[in-house]
Amino acid sequence: MASLQMSTVLNSLTPTRPLPPNSPDSTRLHSLPLRNLSTKAFAVPRRKAMALFLSTYILSPVALHETAFAEPSVGLREYIDSFDGYSFKYPQNWIQVKGAGADIFFRDPYVLDENISVEISSPSSSKYKSVEDLGPPEEAGKKVLKQYLTEFMSTRLGVKRESSVLSTSSRVADDGRMYYQVEVNIKSFANNNELAVMPQDRVARLEWNRRYLSVLGVENNQLYELRLQTPENVFVEEEYDLRQVMDSFRVSKVLV
Repeated sequence: MASLQMSTVLNSLTPTRPLPPNSPDSTRLHSLPLRNLSTKAFAVPRRKAMALFLSTYILSPVALHETAFAEPSVGLREYIDSFDGYSFKYPQNWIQVKGAGADIFFRDPYVLDENISVEISSPSSSKYKSVEDLGPPEEAGKKVLKQYLTEFMSTRLGVKRESSVLSTSSRVADDGRMYYQVEVNIKSFANNNELAVMPQDRVARLEWNRRYLSVLGVENNQLYELRLQTPENVFVEEEYDLRQVMDSFRVSKVLV
């Protein structure tokens, strides 16, 4: 009987979501209204829901039936930086990390490899008029990938990185501005015995496999980049919601 109840509850915790939007290769990406907070819950992956259920079941078996009707949900919260001129929405349970080097940085409290940040070019060294100053989206994608590889360069022996640009696209948002979106994949491999003399003794293992999504926009003569990092297996589960976050990015005029 207990196993039947647990199966029923686990099935009820499986998140339902609408079908994902058009593929990232499309040049038309859906955007969200800027000032209205999203009313759609940020979907909770099944593995997180199962963990929450099991902890409740162990601590309080009496609450078994109640847990089935208490699926956690996380909405989107809007972050607005009127001083620097940008805004975006992010999962409201993500936490801000100070001193991360970016203008703003949030990360998932459960999946530590999942985070979002904003980078802004220096106003004294950049005179961008439009995101098209970067060239077509394909050229921008190459530059974004090169920047990521530079940042993640490793000096460790036996480390190898594999990377590719998955998609590039452009869209005109509801603010009338053009934005580029770039998606890349980077895998990191490391030898289990990097000091071994014989090649057959140096077996490469996968350290991490991540998706990097960037949204690029220009305003105030500066280049703005919203960056989202997520493990590939997590991206598969949360793709629809993460694209909502990316589509919410806007740049705005700074009043001097």
